[in-house]
Amino acid sequence: MQIGFIGLGNMGGPIAMNLIKAGHNLVVHDINPNSALPHQKAGASWANTPKDVAAQTDLIFTSLPGPKEVEAVANGPDGILEGIKQDAIYIDASTNSPTVVKRISEKIISSGASMLDAPVSGGPVGAEAGTLAIIVGGNESTFKKVKPILETIGTGVTYVGEIGSGTIAKLVHNATSFAARIAVQEGMVLAVKSGVSPSNMLKVLQEAAFGKQVLLTHHIPELVFKGDFDNVRFALGLSHKDVSLALELAEEMNVPLEMAEKAKLVIEEGMSRGWAGKDNLSTFMLYEERAGIEVRE
Repeated sequence: MQIGFIGLGNMGGPIAMNLIKAGHNLVVHDINPNSALPHQKAGASWANTPKDVAAQTDLIFTSLPGPKEVEAVANGPDGILEGIKQDAIYIDASTNSPTVVKRISEKIISSGASMLDAPVSGGPVGAEAGTLAIIVGGNESTFKKVKPILETIGTGVTYVGEIGSGTIAKLVHNATSFAARIAVQEGMVLAVKSGVSPSNMLKVLQEAAFGKQVLLTHHIPELVFKGDFDNVRFALGLSHKDVSLALELAEEMNVPLEMAEKAKLVIEEGMSRGWAGKDNLSTFMLYEERAGIEVRE
């Protein structure tokens, strides 16, 4: 199978190189031709435009900075849509907008081809090592056709649903991750100002419940997915006590804890519903109520 790859930056460059190392024939393009020199040296062919890449290949990847660039490469002059073959598959590995993904997919399907959105996670280190997490949305039979190829560039390939689902899942992952990082930053600063060494605080975060990821491995699947908030692992009222004590310490140390302040407000709203004796994950129901859905399996 001839594979096209457009976008040879910090992520796309090593991903494309791993495809070459896996024995695939690549046709490559980048806005900066010099970015393709290592790939050409490794055996890839150069194409002058995304249209030319699409015209020569059966499977096309893009790895681009964002929605604007993906739209230009897919829909613009000399873009993928002008050259894509019947029955070809287009995989966008960028972190994109679900709306843009769906709009492009409609045009790709109208041309007789298929599209998957498959954003990746793991950074340049994971891209180079071939250990990326790849989150895929689109037609499941199309996904199954390309899964062996995706497994040459990532160790965690997860199919999550219809087109756009991969992008949605990636955006949720990143937003959740960044919010947690801010909370960790606040907490580390408070710990150090209060007299705990950075290395000791880090060790606590790593070895206690937060670092063990029990929220993801046990509590969400065992409580939230079942809607069983009376199966108490840690009561909401106790969470309120602990967060309040941390905020008192922060006030004494003159350290802002904005994420913890927000958490306290959410906990107090749950307690106002009479949930103090329920598991602290009962606050899931506040967000479910606002969204008009339930997070259940």
